[in-house]
Order: sequence, then structure tokens, then C-alpha cells
Amino acid sequence: MAGFLLFPTPIGVIGLAWTEAGISALQLPAATEGGTLALLRRREGEAMEAAPPPAIATAIGRIRALLRGARDDLADILLDLRGASAFERQVYALARKVPPGRTLTYGAIAARLGDPNAARAVGLALGRNPVAIIIPCHRVLAAGGADGGFSAPGGVATKRRLLEIEGALTPQPDLFRA
Repeated sequence: MAGFLLFPTPIGVIGLAWTEAGISALQLPAATEGGTLALLRRREGEAMEAAPPPAIATAIGRIRALLRGARDDLADILLDLRGASAFERQVYALARKVPPGRTLTYGAIAARLGDPNAARAVGLALGRNPVAIIIPCHRVLAAGGADGGFSAPGGVATKRRLLEIEGALTPQPDLFRA
């Protein structure tokens, strides 16, 4: 049976879906809780809202702690990547090895896969990442430390915020925030 729930975090309400095999989707916050739910349902339409089993509840606690600045790579959380290609799984495995507070480039992952010309393919694979944060695609940057893209709500601003929380970036001044 597949289940899902929404839960509050320091960056907003996150949606999480799971199967017996592990977490199958993590939806970063949209502008509203309803928006987050709609995005999660688009990806995990068959899931039913449910109380999380113990392993999922533990994962939720760890995700919340990471978003408060804890140093947890979440690398041992079980995932259900049933829709991912073999190449995507290789990219995801390498991205999961990047610890909080550190970054790597798309090109570096491509080189580790044996094809230094595959940086764009790495970026596309990370853009399809169904479990952002657990597979930390936000820790993967473009050449020269440029942000690159980020397909979650909020785009690159969300990516930068996650990297700031982890200490990989210095917070940028906000002229409109007091």
C-alpha cells in the first residue's frame, strides 16, 4: 500500500509519499499547502493519506532536523526509485554521497560516471529527482560554482536556501527583509 502525508518543516510544508519499498516522492513546499498537496498528488496519485510507519516517521524527523541545520546526509533512508532509469540511479547514488555543507558540480558527477561530457545529462537526471533533499540535488552546482537549475518550487532561490541552511553558502543580503 502506498501512503502520503504533509508535514511542517522550517522551510514550509513538505509532502512525502512512500511504498513498502521506501520513500517514493518528496515534494518541497509550494506557495501554499494546497499547492504542495496538488504537486505531490500529480506524482503519486494512487497514494492514500496515512499515518507514517515507524521508518517513515524517523525519516521525517531527520528531514526536519536537517532543515534546522543538523548534519545528516540521509544516505541510509530507503527509497523506492521504481521509475528511475539505470543512468538516473547512478547519478542519484553519487549525489547521495555529497555531504551536507559541501557541493559538487554536474561535470564532476559526469566524470565519476566515466563520461565527462555528460554534465547536461546529469543535470536532466537531477531535474527528475523524485526525492529532493534525500537525494541532495541541491548540492550539485554548475561549473564554476554557478547555481545551475532547480526544478522545485521557488527554483534556484530554494536551492540557495537549502545550501545556506547546510552552511555551503553564505546567506545573501535581502534588501526587502528587515
